[in-house]
Amino acid sequence: MQPLESRIQYKFRNSLLLAEALTHPSLAYESQRPHFDNQRLEFLGDAVLQLSVTEALFKLFPDATEGHLTKLRSRVVSRKALARFAVAIQLGDYVLLGRGEESTGGRRRLSTLADAFESLIGAIYMDTGLESAKELILRLFANEINGMVDSPDERNPKGELQESLQAIHPVAPVYRIVSESGPDHRRVFQAEVTWQDKLLASGKGKSKKEAEARAAAEALRLRSW
Repeated sequence: MQPLESRIQYKFRNSLLLAEALTHPSLAYESQRPHFDNQRLEFLGDAVLQLSVTEALFKLFPDATEGHLTKLRSRVVSRKALARFAVAIQLGDYVLLGRGEESTGGRRRLSTLADAFESLIGAIYMDTGLESAKELILRLFANEINGMVDSPDERNPKGELQESLQAIHPVAPVYRIVSESGPDHRRVFQAEVTWQDKLLASGKGKSKKEAEARAAAEALRLRSW
C-alpha cells in the first residue's frame, strides 16, 4: 500500500488499520470474515471529518450563522465531494472488493469511494490521533474550503469542474493567468483552464481567483471535454 501512503503523505504505524479501511463489506462477506471490513472506521471517519471541517469553517467565517455554516459544510462533506477527493488520491485503485461488487463496477461507485475515504480518515485517527487526521483533511480540502471565501453563498464552479473531470480521469484541471490589464486600482485578470493539455475555457475577473472561477464556470457551460 506504499503508493497510497505516498499520495496522502502519511505512513501508517499499524498497517492493519489501513487494510481494514480498504476492505469493502462485500469482500468480508465472501471471505467469511464479517467483522473485518471498513464500516466501523467509516462511522468514525465521518465524525472526524465533520468535526475538522466544522472547526475550519467556524474559524474562517466568524460572522456566519449556524444555518450558513451548515450549508457550507455540506459542500465539503457531501457524498459527491468525498468521492471526488477519493478519486483525486486514486483511492478506488486500492479498495479490496468481492468478486460480485468488482464485476458490477463497484470500484468506481460513488458510495464505495465516499465510504472508503471516510474509513481512511477513521484509520488515521485510530493510528495516530485527531491532529494527524485533521492535517490530512485540511490539506486535501484546502482548495475547496479556501474557495468559499470568494463565493460563500454560491456553488463553487472550480470544485464542480474538478468533480466532473475527475469522474472521467484523476488528473486535475490546471489554471493559468494569461494576461493582466487596466490601472492598478482596476486590474482585470484573464485566466485559462486546461485539462490533459486541452484548453477548456477562459474567464476574466477583478482578481485572479475570480478569473479562475469564471473560467471554470465557462468550461462547465461548454463541456467540451
